[in-house]
Amino acid sequence: MTGESAVETARRLVATLLAQEVSDAVLSPGSRSGPIALALHAADDQGLIRLHVRVDEREAGYLALGLAKASGRLTPVITTSGTAVANLHPALLEALHSRIPVLAVTADRPSHLRGTGANQTTVQPGLFPGITFTDRITGLAGAVRGGGPVHLNVELDEPLVESVSWKFPQNSWSMNTPAAGRTQTLETGPRTLLVAGDGADPALAAVAQQAGWPILAEPSSGLRGAPTAVACGRVVLGGRLIERVERIVSAGHPTLSRPVTNLLTRTNLPTVHVGDASTFPGVPGANVTFADRISVRGGTGDESWLRSWIQAGDRIQNALLQAEQFTVADAVWKAATRGLLVLGSSNVVRDVDLVAPVRAPGPRVLANRGLAGIDGTVSTAIGAALASYGRAIALMGDLTFLHGANGLLIGPIEPRPDLTIVVLNDDGGGIFHTLEQGSPDYSLAFERVFGTPTRTKIDALCAAHGVKHRLVEAGQLAAYLSRAPVGIEVLEVQVTRAGRRALQSVVSGLAAV
Repeated sequence: MTGESAVETARRLVATLLAQEVSDAVLSPGSRSGPIALALHAADDQGLIRLHVRVDEREAGYLALGLAKASGRLTPVITTSGTAVANLHPALLEALHSRIPVLAVTADRPSHLRGTGANQTTVQPGLFPGITFTDRITGLAGAVRGGGPVHLNVELDEPLVESVSWKFPQNSWSMNTPAAGRTQTLETGPRTLLVAGDGADPALAAVAQQAGWPILAEPSSGLRGAPTAVACGRVVLGGRLIERVERIVSAGHPTLSRPVTNLLTRTNLPTVHVGDASTFPGVPGANVTFADRISVRGGTGDESWLRSWIQAGDRIQNALLQAEQFTVADAVWKAATRGLLVLGSSNVVRDVDLVAPVRAPGPRVLANRGLAGIDGTVSTAIGAALASYGRAIALMGDLTFLHGANGLLIGPIEPRPDLTIVVLNDDGGGIFHTLEQGSPDYSLAFERVFGTPTRTKIDALCAAHGVKHRLVEAGQLAAYLSRAPVGIEVLEVQVTRAGRRALQSVVSGLAAV
């Protein structure tokens, strides 16, 4: 970039993004990124790209994550220099562990200022370990080819802004080239269980049907509606059927339950993981092999094997649907069917996993399961809704909502989706009641260091952002969800954390019945 002005660098960057078929870009404004901001604004004005402006860099990163997750397209998020760059790290980590094509474009001071006291100057190259890095716009095509997040650091010298005419060509080609993959052919014979985690290959539904393999499908696996999907899979694993498993096939990134993780980390069962070590939920032993895709031969599998899993799962789910605690999860799933559903971490995704129907049409489900954090879920949901069509609903707990409340900090002229956010408010960390920390042994410390009640008034928070809010009873939720929103609305359902641990014991006990 020697001898090139900041404006020309910005022009070349935006032209390169268009060549990558970028349709949306997220900008968190600042001075050093000024020329890129003007170039993106011009591209938006020309109808070549849709620009989203956010003042919080952390939420901007998660907005880009949601847009990329739902669209499958490379989505850039642009920041100025200094601490603004560091705020992208949580979203980039999630993108890294779920292989989402987010491009962090960070404006930087000229390199000769590093190591000095120059304002907002730090060492930005290599700030995100493990994430592909380039400081050359010409190197962008190669950097993004492998999928997953990329960091492009762009040095810009003064003058940063000039009065110029921006005009960009609309390219219709992409620099991406498909990567070659490894296909492994398996015999249908051994009694096989297919575990489908977040982002699994949808083609596995047909493979499992042909082979007669039961599928334990997490809500965001994309395989919940597969013909051989098993309800309440993680509960069924607690019964005797697990003793008859002779082989495991896993796909996606299964992280939702300990029974599944324990199964996949056993070393006495042949295991084929469709993916690589980055999506396998443990240290793979010598019994684990990896493939990019699988096929089967040898005719249909053992029909009684499949039937026993399906019957066990259906029996457990029918019993759980009577529990009042699952009313919200059930209502949200039904309202989102054939639309988009974004799930927060902790209890809500696990509730949905237990009561959401299988072997039937359902919503497209997205969740941040790369690192399974509560960070940025509001912005992820808004981004996903902006990139989708049809009804969009997000379900999350109160701590998840509050942690990402700056996702509601949207300017009045920015694009907004039609999105309903359902907040299951139990005033704290309900999931800890189901873990070791929820034991009576830790009751003295529990409420302060795990329960963490906040008493925050969610209605007042929504009012501050100009977002519609309604407090509803669990039994009323289905009726309210039948009405499609205009813009963003929040439906708050207040529940109690009391009984969560007891419910967990009931769920576990159903496997042995």
